[in-house]
Parts: sequence; C-alpha cells; structure tokens
Amino acid sequence: MEHFLGYFNLAAAFFVIISMVMMLGRLMGGPTLYDRLLAVNSFGTKTILFLCVFCFVIDRPDGVDIALLYALMNFIATIAVLKFFNYKNLGVSLLQEQMEEDS
Repeated sequence: MEHFLGYFNLAAAFFVIISMVMMLGRLMGGPTLYDRLLAVNSFGTKTILFLCVFCFVIDRPDGVDIALLYALMNFIATIAVLKFFNYKNLGVSLLQEQMEEDS
C-alpha cells in the first residue's frame, strides 16, 4: 500500500506540472488582460497544489504551511492587480469611490 501512495503522489505531481505548463501557454497566448490574469491566478493555485503534493512525496507534511502562506499572498496579489487595473491607482479607498459616485 505504501508503494501505491508513493506512485500516486508522483503521478499527481506530474499531472500538476503538466497543467502548470498549459497555464503558462495560456498566459503567453491570452487575447485579453483578464485571460492572462486568470492564467496567472490558476498558475498560483496549481503551484500551491504542487507544493502540497511535493511535501507529501518527500515525506515532509510541514511544508503545507508554506503553501497556505503562498495561497494568501496569491489572493492578495490578485485583488491588488484587479484594483490597479480598475482604478489605475492602489491608493483609492472604497469611501473615496462612493463619494465620487454620489457627486
């Protein structure tokens, strides 16, 4: 049973790497900015998945904490990039936006 789990983890890591390469292809060939942003976000998610699988392949499950930290950074970076492309400035607050809409 132990050999089966080892081979299963290696196969999962291999397929995650293949899907990461496909996301890089989408990043280079995406026709719009939002397609590229989605590809970068998907690549980050697959990187987190690969880190988790790799940690179990090398029998160090404590690396999952690093993957969770990377997931939080990926989420914050995606929100920041979307805010920048929407407002062309990262310093715009929601209160400031509401005041501009009301006037």
